[in-house]
Amino acid sequence: MSSPNAPIRTRSPDSPTGETRDLSSPPPRDPARYAQTDHFRERLRQQGRYVSLAAAGDAIREGQLRWNTTDGWRFALVRDGVRYVVVVGDTETPSPVLVTGWTEIADWEAAVESDRWSDADVNTIQLRADLSTHKERQIPGRIRPRVVARAFEVGGHRVRTAPGEGFVACADCGGRYRSKRALCESHCEQ
Repeated sequence: MSSPNAPIRTRSPDSPTGETRDLSSPPPRDPARYAQTDHFRERLRQQGRYVSLAAAGDAIREGQLRWNTTDGWRFALVRDGVRYVVVVGDTETPSPVLVTGWTEIADWEAAVESDRWSDADVNTIQLRADLSTHKERQIPGRIRPRVVARAFEVGGHRVRTAPGEGFVACADCGGRYRSKRALCESHCEQ
């Protein structure tokens, strides 16, 4: 296995013969240069993700750029209280790629007061983030304050929750879950 800082040859429309770069080199800020992984395309279609090509492009052009040892390079941009996060890869493929993306609440008050987000949107973003951040453990205390009537998919289940409930319920099979792990380990009966 090579060192994380070992030079890697990449090809792009700007340098078809390849250029030497390493993982410490920042990825390009031109969204037009990025291909999309199947995983990223799936994220665009998922209810409750609030990821779009326009938001990904804005994050790449204008967002904060950080290295993350788990995912690689991340672009992040906050708009109306919501942070758009886009993970990119550009050292193992012929062109840079959009790997994944998500939203998270950066400022609850700004998000709630924004004309861009409804209360349902803000609660959905926060619930999805809580389930992902604490995926291995039960989180009834984080689920209970959320009101999410419009189901979104997690682990093959379309989940929602009502005020005061310490679980998410699958809209299709009726299963009740208190963690993302439980959602992902249980097959939806529908």
